[in-house]
Amino acid sequence: MAVSTVTQNKENYNIQMSPKKAQPLPDNKQTMEKTDKLTIEEKVIKMLKTVYDPEIPVDIYELGMIYKIDVDDDFNVNIDMTLTAPNCPAADFIMEDVHQKISSIDEVGQVNVNLVFEPEWDKSMMSEEAKLDLGFL
Repeated sequence: MAVSTVTQNKENYNIQMSPKKAQPLPDNKQTMEKTDKLTIEEKVIKMLKTVYDPEIPVDIYELGMIYKIDVDDDFNVNIDMTLTAPNCPAADFIMEDVHQKISSIDEVGQVNVNLVFEPEWDKSMMSEEAKLDLGFL
């Protein structure tokens, strides 16, 4: 047991201190990474809301064309998306627009955009806002 002497008002006090195992500080790195990943995902969503199918006046995020956004530990972004129709004539344009806009986010590393058709897109995948804008409500 360690003993420390403390002087207060010219009086000495001996304080006995038992050795204590050092406790590690909380790992804020994991919390920071999670926060950063969430921040990146929010930026990705904000950017996706600027991508439009040229034939539809609603962004692809509100249309429900984005199925998955995954941000890994290195801030690489993987997106699973679909089209409103498998034979969409603007498919290449939309996919390239998504890739370029997500790549323009400073913190983002690699961007991978996967075109998927399972589940098949339908109007029920649209947000309430999109349905309202398109006159479905």
